[in-house]
Amino acid sequence: MMRNFLTHARERWYLYLPLALIWALAAARIFVDPVPHVPLLFNVTPSLPYTVAFIERRTGVIARGDYVIYAFGGIATRHFPGLARQPFFKRVAGIEGDQVRVEGRRVLVNGNDVGQAKLYATVSKLPLEPIEPCVIPPHYFYMQGTSPDSFDSRYRISGLVHVRDVIAVVRPIF
Repeated sequence: MMRNFLTHARERWYLYLPLALIWALAAARIFVDPVPHVPLLFNVTPSLPYTVAFIERRTGVIARGDYVIYAFGGIATRHFPGLARQPFFKRVAGIEGDQVRVEGRRVLVNGNDVGQAKLYATVSKLPLEPIEPCVIPPHYFYMQGTSPDSFDSRYRISGLVHVRDVIAVVRPIF
């Protein structure tokens, strides 16, 4: 069965090459700018349900519900130096003036449940503490993924994201 597929793929390489390139770019989480005016993002993490999105350079006001790319700068970089300035793709779930509350390990923004903080990081098993209850200060955002395993603002070591760390607003395609 596999031999038949490999023979087929070798004979029709021109069909599989574009798919392989797209998969490789997505697997490496590389931001692709094939045409300067139409940049694309390939997301392969379960953090958000979108795989491909347009990247719009940061302009204007960033609002609750926007999808953004930001350079990670949380205190987690002390434990995971590889995360320093790593681009993250998340949804803005809280803006300045919003109230962040924590009930046990359940995190709420303005009374809306935004997720349960896990006890440990999925891969490293590092203990995780929920974010401190606060009012989001000016120029900061609460970022949220849709996956229960998303590493986002639910955790103290990730924290809130400063506006200077936002790289772009993203418009999901699919």
